[in-house]
Amino acid sequence: MGNGVRKVVKKIAKSAIKNAPEPLEEKANEVVAEKAKEKFVEHIQSKGEEFTEKLENARDDFADKVHHKAGEAKEKTQEVLLSAREKLGKVVEAGENFQKKVSSANEDDGEKRKVKSVKNIKGASSIKTSKDIKGATKIKTAENIKSSNDIKTMGS
Repeated sequence: MGNGVRKVVKKIAKSAIKNAPEPLEEKANEVVAEKAKEKFVEHIQSKGEEFTEKLENARDDFADKVHHKAGEAKEKTQEVLLSAREKLGKVVEAGENFQKKVSSANEDDGEKRKVKSVKNIKGASSIKTSKDIKGATKIKTAENIKSSNDIKTMGS
């Protein structure tokens, strides 16, 4: 019903109640009060049901959003952990290569480069002077070089 029709019906009902005899007026007031209560209760219940539906929908939407965000956070965390794992793997590999290079430098292999330590550095006393250099008289000649005949065998 429209608002205009409601107003007219209310006016008619009020004037009918005022003009009615007293027992009917009391009965009419009771009926009107009871109908008003019923309408009010129905209105409150419908508003409560609407609110409950909205609340359930909002709860479901919120749960979906939280679940979606948790999934995204899980994926991002896994990506970060994988990239960190790859970087750590590269660091470990570089460390192993460095360790191999350092350990191979310490080996006593003639072909490999040897890192000199303090013990291997010559001091001032071990440097040759002009007195230590061989002169022309100290150089071996063909007569001083041993031949195969001069080599002693085990039996002799």
